[in-house]
Order: sequence, then C-alpha cells, then structure tokens
Amino acid sequence: MNLYWDLFKTFLILGCTSFGGPIAHLGYFQHEFVEKRKWITYSAYADLVALSQFLPGPASSQVGIAIGQIRGGITGGILAWFAFTLPSAVLMILFGLGVGLYPEFWNQGVLHGFKIAAVVVVSHAVWSMGVKLCPDKERISLALLALVLSVAIGGTFGQILPILLGGVFGFFFLKNEAGLPHSPSGFKISHLYSYTLLTIFFLILFFLPFLSNFLQNQSLRIFDSFFRVGSLVFGGGHVVLPLLKEEVVTTGLVSNQMFMVGYGAAQAIPGPLFTFTAYLGTVSQITPNGIWGGIFCLVAAFLPAYLLIIGVLPIWERFRKETWLKQSMAGINAVVVGLLFAALYSPVWTEAIFNRYDFVVFALGFVLLMYWKLPSWVIVGLCALFGFGLNF
Repeated sequence: MNLYWDLFKTFLILGCTSFGGPIAHLGYFQHEFVEKRKWITYSAYADLVALSQFLPGPASSQVGIAIGQIRGGITGGILAWFAFTLPSAVLMILFGLGVGLYPEFWNQGVLHGFKIAAVVVVSHAVWSMGVKLCPDKERISLALLALVLSVAIGGTFGQILPILLGGVFGFFFLKNEAGLPHSPSGFKISHLYSYTLLTIFFLILFFLPFLSNFLQNQSLRIFDSFFRVGSLVFGGGHVVLPLLKEEVVTTGLVSNQMFMVGYGAAQAIPGPLFTFTAYLGTVSQITPNGIWGGIFCLVAAFLPAYLLIIGVLPIWERFRKETWLKQSMAGINAVVVGLLFAALYSPVWTEAIFNRYDFVVFALGFVLLMYWKLPSWVIVGLCALFGFGLNF
C-alpha cells in the first residue's frame, strides 16, 4: 500500500508542477525517477523515450504510464496516469464550467517563471542524458546530426528520420563499442495481457466507427472521434490541435471561439496538454457534456496511449536483449539526445528566455538543480517567485 501511495503522490506532485509541455515533462521524469529515486536506469529510460517517439499519442504520458507499470504493475501504471493527469484535467473541466480560470486570471509573470523553470529542467535532462548516452565523438556527432535534421526538416518526419538513421548507424558502427549491456527496465507483465490490450486497441480503432454509425449512437461517435485522435497523432502536445479542431469544430461539437479560448487556457496549466480534451467534453454542445462529458472525452483520448504502451512494452523488452538491437539502440539513444537538444531551443528556450535577467534566473536554477540537488518543484517555485516579482 505504501508503494502505491508513494507512486501516486510522486506523480501527483509532478502533475501539479510540470509546466512546459511534453519535452519538459520528460526532463522532470528523468530527474525524479532516474536520478533521484533510481526507479529506472538511464539507458532503460532513454529506450522508453525512443519508443514513445515511434508510438502515436502523448509521449510523456506514455513514458509515465510505463514507469508506473515498472514500479507497481498494472495498478501502478493506471495510478501513474491518473495522478499525473488529474490536476490539469480538473482545472480544464472547471474552466469549461465557467469558474473563471482563463489564462488572464493568472499572473503573467508567474507563468513566465514557470517557462523559465521548464528551461532549467529540460537543460538538466539533456545534459545528464548526453553525458551518459553520448560518451564518445561518434555518438556526440550523431546527436548533432539529429539536431540539424530535426531543425531543418521539422514535424514528425524530422523526428522519425533521425531515429531510423541512428538505428542503422548503431547497427553498423557500434558493434565493438564497450558499455552496451542490456539494462533491464524491470517491466513484468504477461504476454497474454499485452496482446489483449493491443487487440482491444485495434478493435476499437477499426470497428467502433462502423458500430457507432450502425447504432446511430452519438456518444459512441464522440468516443470514436477522441479515441481516433489519440491513436493517430504523433508527437502529442501542440500537434494534436489540427486533428482535434477537425473532429470537434467542423462537426459542430464545439464552436471555433470556444475551442481557441480553451486551447489558450491549456497553455497556462501544468501536466499533459491532452487534458484539453476534458475541456472540450465539458463545453460540448452535444451530450455527454458537463463534468461527465469532460471525463468521457478525456478517457477516450488517453485510452490509446495506455493500450499501446503497455501492449508493446513486453515485445519491446524481449527484443531489447538482442545484440543487434542493443547496438541500434545505442545509436537511437544518441539521436534522442539530439532531438531533445533541438526541442530545448525551440520551443522551450525561445518562449522563456527573453533578456539577461531571465538568463540569470535560468543559470541559478540550473546550478541549484544540477549541483545542489534541490527538488524540481523547488526550482519551479523559485522561478515563479521571480516571475511574480516582475509585475512589481
């Protein structure tokens, strides 16, 4: 019981303090679970991050679910998702009900401080992963190449191509590298359970549209719309915007004005941006709506993330032990460092560091996190205090 409470409390705190989007979330996770609590090794964590780039859905939530599963089994995976998602989901539902949580209500200086904290956490994560996963000039160069390709190409293809190239490079050129042992993630679950989840995923994805049309059931149609968005969007976060808009605005579920107002509010809260779906369900002009509509759409959007990551992980874990895949993963992990470095600049750095004072606060936060080992939530609080002071 203490294990589950500790897991729930840890993810709940992260859900309340993890500002900055999915890349920042991965930084918070690394600091908390790899460096501080040592629930998972650097290499196993990097493998999870790489896998999340291949799978559709919210990448940071998938990594969180996997870590919860590793720590506490099936219950742990569900608790991790619930705790990390709960704060932002509650805020978005309350906002949808008209409680007055529009971003203008927030002190804009505090929001700016949160963004600086995200730069600190992501910088720390990139530095720590780089030291561990790019120990030689070959892998450092590979990370640099991934950064260049990501910036030059952009979008999903700008992430997938470097990962594929990194796998090929690792297979052919890292055969004789030392330090490529298999690092078990600690993930234990029956293959029957994982295959069942994958089967459920594909059944819902391919047959629910026909079932909802056959039954002429509006609730099933709404569930199908949000489930499909969670199943088909790669990269998560802001990438989900056009797909969601297509599903809810063009169908008359939500007006364009209400859609954009809610999306603006979603930028001002911690946790996964996918909780925007809870707002959409709350303000829907078609039942289910209100609180139950928000929960309904939230579950539909996040369900694919759970089904996919838990369904794929046992297969992934088995193949990770193969020598050829360990070589490829060494290259892919170096690429992940480069991709995170690219994301550190844009959008994380460019949306937070505007002047020398911002830079000084960033540098102070980085030193306190990196060398004084202060908890990430303390860094968030200090940066928020700095931002609050900007308004005076």
